[in-house]
Formats: sequence, C-alpha cells, structure tokens
Amino acid sequence: MTTFKRGLKATAVALALSTAFASAPAFAAGKLTISSPQDPGSWDPIDTFLVQWAAVATNIFDGLTYRGPDLKLVPGLAESWEELDEGKRIRFKLRQNVKFHNGEPFNAAAVKFTFERLLGEQGAKGPQRSNYISIESIDVIDDYTVDLKLKAADPVLLTKLAGYGAMIVPPKYIQEKGEDNFNLNPVGTGAFKFVSYQPKVDIKLEANADYWGGAPKLSELQFRFISEPATAVAELQAGRVDLVIPPTIPIGMLPVIEGDNKLEIVSVPGPTVDALRFNTRDGITADPKVRKAIIMAVDRGTIVKSILAGQASEITSFQSALSFGFDPDLKAIPYDPAGAKKLLAEAGVKTGATLQIDIRGNDATMNEVAQVISSYLSMVGITATIKPYETNVLLNDIIPQGKTGAMFQQKWGGWTFDYDNTAYSMYHSGEKWNPYDKDEKLDKLLESQRPLTDRAAREKILREVGAYASERALELPLYNSNAIFGINKRVKGFIAPPDNRLKLTDVTVE
Repeated sequence: MTTFKRGLKATAVALALSTAFASAPAFAAGKLTISSPQDPGSWDPIDTFLVQWAAVATNIFDGLTYRGPDLKLVPGLAESWEELDEGKRIRFKLRQNVKFHNGEPFNAAAVKFTFERLLGEQGAKGPQRSNYISIESIDVIDDYTVDLKLKAADPVLLTKLAGYGAMIVPPKYIQEKGEDNFNLNPVGTGAFKFVSYQPKVDIKLEANADYWGGAPKLSELQFRFISEPATAVAELQAGRVDLVIPPTIPIGMLPVIEGDNKLEIVSVPGPTVDALRFNTRDGITADPKVRKAIIMAVDRGTIVKSILAGQASEITSFQSALSFGFDPDLKAIPYDPAGAKKLLAEAGVKTGATLQIDIRGNDATMNEVAQVISSYLSMVGITATIKPYETNVLLNDIIPQGKTGAMFQQKWGGWTFDYDNTAYSMYHSGEKWNPYDKDEKLDKLLESQRPLTDRAAREKILREVGAYASERALELPLYNSNAIFGINKRVKGFIAPPDNRLKLTDVTVE
C-alpha cells in the first residue's frame, strides 16, 4: 500500500485553513465582473472541454482533487487518498458535512453517481469520457469512503479528477430536474452558487456562505460573454468590466491597457498552444509532402517575434515546455521556402493551387497570424483563403464532423500539463478532435503509455508520439502563448492561473 503523502500533507494544510476560515467574518459585499470571450452553451461538466467553461465553473463545482495556479495537486472534496493494488485502486476519504448548493448532501453516493454518469450513456454524448476510461468501477465503502477501481494504473488520473468531467454533481437534483435543466441551471459544492444564465449574454453567481473552504470575500460574480476584443477592452476601460480573461486581448491592444493608469496587464506562461492542423484525408494536404512543404513555407519565428511581441514562444510539437512528455531536443521542420517549392513540385502541386484555412472568428491574433501565413504560402505558389467561424460552430460542428478546409485552427489548453491529454485527443482514431486521420502505430503508442506508472518509460513513449506526429506533419505547430489578463487595479488578491481556471474565493474589489 502506498500512501499519497503529498496529498495527506496538503490535507493538514487544508484543514488548518478550514479552521481559520470558520472563524473569519462572512463575505463582504462586492461584485466582480469578468469578460469571457465565449459562452460554453452548457454548464454540465461532462459536456465540455472548453477553457472558458472552467473559468466560470471552477467556482461552481469541486472535484475530489484540486490544482491551483501553482500547479500543485492538493485535496478537494477528498480529504486524502491512498493508491492500492499497485495503482489499480485508489481509495478516497471524503470531506464530511459538505452540501451541494440545493442542500443535498455530498457523500460517496454522489461520487459513484458522478462517475457512473460520466462513463455511461450520458457521458458518451460529450467529449470528456475518454479521459476517464481507465476507471472500471466505483465502489462505495461507506458514506465517506469510496474506491475507484481501475482497469490499469492511470498516472494522470489524480490530476484529471481536478477538472472538467470529474467535477462532482448532485444525484437527486439531476434525477428530479433532468439533464436539460442541469445544463442551464448548474448545482455544485463550490464557493459560488448559480443565480441566472442568459445565453450569449452572461452568467451570474452569488457567494456560498457555507462553502467548506470558507466563505468567499466577494458577494457576487458576473461573467459577461463578450466575443469582440475591442468591446471587451472598451468595457474594461469604462469600468464596466473588472477583468478580461484570455484569449481575448490581441497583442496589438496591449499598449491601450498599459497606457491606462487604472489598468494593468498580468501575463503568465501557460500550457495553451496554437496550431493549424491539416485535413489529412482530402485534397492536397492528404499528401505528407505537401504538409511538410506548407510547414517549411512559414517563418514561425518571425511570426512570434513580430506579431506576438514576445508574449509567446515557438513550438515544435503540439505542446508547451510545461507539458510532461515535452522533448527539448525535437528539431522543428525548418523555414525553407526553396525546399517547400521543391516538395510541392515533387507532389505535383501546381502554382496557383488553393486551400482554405478555418479559424475562430473572434480570435483577432490568429486572424492576423493567418493573414501572414497566407502571404507566406503565396510565396511558394499556394493561394490560401481564410474562413472565420463563430467559435462554437467551428468547435462543435465543423471540426468534429470533418467539414473543415485543408487547414483549421486548433487552440488547446493542455490543462493536465501532460502530453497524453493533448495527443490522445488529437491523434487517436475516433476521437472528436481527430476527424480525418487513422494511424495504427499512433494508436498503439498512445494506448501503451496510459497504464504505465514508470514516469521515465511514459515520457519516452510520449516523446516518440511527438516525434512521429512531427514526422507525419499532422499540423503546422505555431506557438505557445502566454495567458494575458487585463485587470482593473481596484481588484485585489487575484492570482493569474496559467490554465485560466479561475478560483475567485479570495479576490476582493475596492
């Protein structure tokens, strides 16, 4: 039996904090208004992969574990855990006297319901299920003890339990009110309770005075969905918004905020990476020579330096340097326009060939980057058109249904800071974000590393995955961008999370 010592140590800290909070005064009146560039459309944890969902819902829901801005894993709704049976069973001791926002008790039955729902028919409708398929069963030992029995050890599972699909949900509420109601009226155990939701407009939350971690210092949160960056920045300047969260603010608008003495920019390195992925099934990009030629035609270093003003770094694979599995020795396909022309000629692509690049319409930075890429491609004889989509349409319809052009924007948060989360979603056959490609070798590599508890062995395979994806030129890797927040200086106690998962319990507004 191996005790997760760091978790137990953190438990003691959490309990001490809980005691301190218990004697603290109730939350003070105060409202924080946040501009988010995207309305996720559903607040059910199993329905989403969106960072903008987590920016809101981290305040509504809790997981068994929690990972904050310092990226350290600590107890959440589980006070402690033990890894048993060589990692094939994890026993969680749950917090007592915790209630959902509707008054329903949190207990082992709620944990069992949450994961059986996630792994069942309802979960199959969303994008989160594949992250948790190592779980074979959920066994209730008593009201506050639960075992997750695994098909094979999953070294990333404890981190996964801190976010998205693994957020604990209320059984009775969902069973009585229904799935559609839960999508629009979420109930969790978090520091803030749901008040109202107007699709495409805003979601409002209020403080949960009975929160197990201590009452929030704010009384209200409002997330306004403002897709147009210029509008978001104008609202920040006008004082109608206190915080603008990534990826809203274009690089070109940073001087506007920096020049306002009421405002400031907070920029932190994060896991988010941008790429233009290829349609490997249809058209000229079905040919790997053409894909490599396109990569060689684009000077990504100049893009990062000139357009992104140092707020990003060039990437060689679809992950950041913070990702477990990152290979610092992997060489990028070099900028070589002459070589690109040669490869295009070998592939039989004639001058004037056309292709379409699909991007998120509200991503001003990517729009500018795509224009520059189009110019680079024109220099090697390819005419590129850029098609912007409303973000939800691109992500929920165009990409998963395999209806993109030859290239399409993929922005990925990599929230587990483990390449498995990205690579499995992007490259494994049948996954939502892989509508075109089937590669038996990639599938086997991805599957083989998941149960390994030997970190060095896993890292070796993940690096092999990155090298193989690069060799096949499955995407044009672009950059790892900083998480850039625009903030009013009257906001105090805000710590910028690298993964944009805001936990606003300790924030105040003067």
